[in-house]
Amino acid sequence: MRRDVAALALLPGVRARLAARFDVPDLVADDFGRPGARDALSRTEVLITGWGCPPVDAGVLAAAPRLRAVMHAAGSVKHVLAPEVWQRGITVSSAAPANAGPVADYTVAAIHLSAKRAFRSAGEYRAGRPRDLTVSPGTGLLDRTVGIVGASRTGRLVLERLAATGVRLLVHDPYLAAAEAAALGAEPVGLDALLTASDIVSLHAPLLPATRHLVDARALGLLRDGAVLVNTARGGLVDTEALTAHCARGRIDAVLDVTDPEPLPPGHPLLRLPNVLVTPHVAGAMGTEVRLLGEFAVAEAERFAAGERLLGEVRAEDLPRIA
Repeated sequence: MRRDVAALALLPGVRARLAARFDVPDLVADDFGRPGARDALSRTEVLITGWGCPPVDAGVLAAAPRLRAVMHAAGSVKHVLAPEVWQRGITVSSAAPANAGPVADYTVAAIHLSAKRAFRSAGEYRAGRPRDLTVSPGTGLLDRTVGIVGASRTGRLVLERLAATGVRLLVHDPYLAAAEAAALGAEPVGLDALLTASDIVSLHAPLLPATRHLVDARALGLLRDGAVLVNTARGGLVDTEALTAHCARGRIDAVLDVTDPEPLPPGHPLLRLPNVLVTPHVAGAMGTEVRLLGEFAVAEAERFAAGERLLGEVRAEDLPRIA
């Protein structure tokens, strides 16, 4: 991983935990070709990776004949680990469970603020057109319907956090059983039914060939006037051009932490609309929160050494349907 990432993810106390259980070389590398890296790889049994890690491909694996596990102190492993990692029987873990908490907290905050029309109101305030929304029936979260698309780790946490807020919860996920949805306090429905019935829709699905532009022009047309779309998952889930058209008409609002493309080009209409908030992919672990990822990866390494079940294991058969 990058050195600046390691400084946040692997704090002294976490490194001390590693040193108490493992023989840890004093090496943080973002290039497997740098001096000392190849020698360290030849002896490595557990590799801890993170943001800035180059691909762990066949060439890297050839230099690491003793490698038994990779603990990824970040979310998705798809752009870091080559298929050969699983083919060689190497155990893989991701800190996605640790990253899900900050994303869920950000999402729930966005939902609350959206229900208050905070982003649209802030734009009107800046423009010198403040409105009193105190008695507006279009504001407030109580008694609203919130639709969650994707019962991922983050989607489930969002459902749990919203369950006690007095909202009606809908969820769409083809892999979610009705009993699981009920346990999360949500009603399982089809995507069209969710879009039609929801006041706020929050996306938590992985970006796969089957889910690209899942929310396209037709789907956006199903949203009721005044609805809000929140996307903290992947930008490619939404047809940006279609979303821009709906938001520009003022028919719906949007909170986007991810976009397609990412970042949006300067001057893009979504960046100028008063009813749209665009943030630069900040929902996940940032700053002081990055230590959550390092702590999770180190705890996974400890569990691996003890022969215990890993909490963030990523299996080859999971890859086609995870982010």
